[in-house]
Amino acid sequence: MVKFNTNTLDSVFAALADGTRRAIVAELASGGEMSISALASPFPISLPAIMKHLNVLIDAGLVVREKRGRTVHCRLNVEPLGEADEWISFYQQFWASQLDSLEEFLEQT
Repeated sequence: MVKFNTNTLDSVFAALADGTRRAIVAELASGGEMSISALASPFPISLPAIMKHLNVLIDAGLVVREKRGRTVHCRLNVEPLGEADEWISFYQQFWASQLDSLEEFLEQT
């Protein structure tokens, strides 16, 4: 079996479990680097709530925050998403194989 970093996977999947955080990731994926105020503008929640969501994403390694002057910029870090994709792909192949075996068994009966 392939060894995965369970701490990274746990934090990535926990961070992506919330719809607002997935929308923030999507904003950063489509808009590139953004200031926090620009990132928060499409959301109907307070700036402190956005900051809490960003902190979860930062803790999971999905977002990198950088202060330049008085403005804080955020950008997406796709590396943890790659690890999650590898985990999903592994189990997708496993279940595809299991379903193929089941199909063969059912065809023989």
